[in-house]
Amino acid sequence: MITPERIMAWAIPGFFVLIAIEFAVARWRGRGATYRGNDAINSLGLGMLSQIVGIFTKVFGIGVYAWCARHLAPWQLPADSAWVWISGLLLYDLLYYVFHRASHRVAVFWAAHVVHHQSERYNLTTALRQTGTGFLLTWVFYLPMALLGWPVQVFAVIALIDLLYQFWVHTEQVGKLGWFDRVFCSPSNHRAHHAVNERYLDRNYGGILIVWDRLFGTFIEEDDTDPPVYGTRSPLQSWNPLWANAEVYWALAKDAAHAERWRDKLQVWLRPPGWRPADVAARFPKPAFDIAHAAFDPPLSRMLRAYCLLQFALLLLMGMHFLGLAPKLAWPMALAYALWLVFGLYVLGALLEGRRSALWLEAVRVLAAAVVPLASGRWFGVAHLDERIGVAMLVVFGFSALALPWLGGRGWLHAPPPSSSQGALPG
Repeated sequence: MITPERIMAWAIPGFFVLIAIEFAVARWRGRGATYRGNDAINSLGLGMLSQIVGIFTKVFGIGVYAWCARHLAPWQLPADSAWVWISGLLLYDLLYYVFHRASHRVAVFWAAHVVHHQSERYNLTTALRQTGTGFLLTWVFYLPMALLGWPVQVFAVIALIDLLYQFWVHTEQVGKLGWFDRVFCSPSNHRAHHAVNERYLDRNYGGILIVWDRLFGTFIEEDDTDPPVYGTRSPLQSWNPLWANAEVYWALAKDAAHAERWRDKLQVWLRPPGWRPADVAARFPKPAFDIAHAAFDPPLSRMLRAYCLLQFALLLLMGMHFLGLAPKLAWPMALAYALWLVFGLYVLGALLEGRRSALWLEAVRVLAAAVVPLASGRWFGVAHLDERIGVAMLVVFGFSALALPWLGGRGWLHAPPPSSSQGALPG
């Protein structure tokens, strides 16, 4: 039986191979700006955060679906039938279109989905930039499949297939594909979807098939005379992965609190993104969107960028270890490991923003990673850690700790530009 776990076991290495190929092709073509290290780290870190959150929130998706399919569906479709899989994929893709369109047209859904659109670059790491809060409401859109009897194991694999298909369309290295663009979601079609240009807003929602957009009037072709500009119309201006997930919720909550009428307090969440009650907009105006605004890129030295890249690679390895180990851990230990990883992502984000206070947090992080495993012989649920691994962690993270005073004391850190304060957590 094909399982999501087996699919992902093959897919994850493939992601990084394809990212490396795309990076090399972009450089060879003289398109070095396709990638920026800080942006790629932020996107991959948000993907990692999404997977970590998913360990604890599966009940909101698969769990609810399984219960509805078992107790509310009038029949169960056979999981070994080819037509069940094919028709299920078509229905799922249609429901994905509905979900995706709602995620751009209803503010509370946009609050979760916005994470995927925050990057001001468009490359394969953007595909892995996923929300950590989608579990709250996304499952609602797929209940029709449960009520119509598609088995949960079929649904889980189909959902993953639909998601994995969308990985390759997040690239600027593939041009228009003729007839393929008219039927399927393609790189050209999806570039238009990610653009903030006026002509491209709220278009091309299809996951695998773009025919849904053609049927429902939301299709637009990428125009070579109007190249897509990526990001959101309220730029994130931060590398903080926690704030990336919280920023729109916080903005909506503030507008709801400031609104005088109870009706407006509700409409803030249900109207399209950007809608604000007249009284709130008058008292708390926001600057108009400027498509030519400078991309968020705090100045950092090459040494500090290299340090952050190395630490992120190590954190990514720990994240993969966590994902493999988590199902076997008691939930308090799994939660502790998850919080450790999230703390690491937060600290690296702060370092990439050039925040000097992050040096102290990073020192705590790397010293703990250097000393605790060798001293205790344990590492988050691994009761008997191989001594060689403990020594390796001592060496790698010990040298990292020694490098921090040098990085901070030689002027390698620079204060972030004033605009970055927009990405700081309130308070």
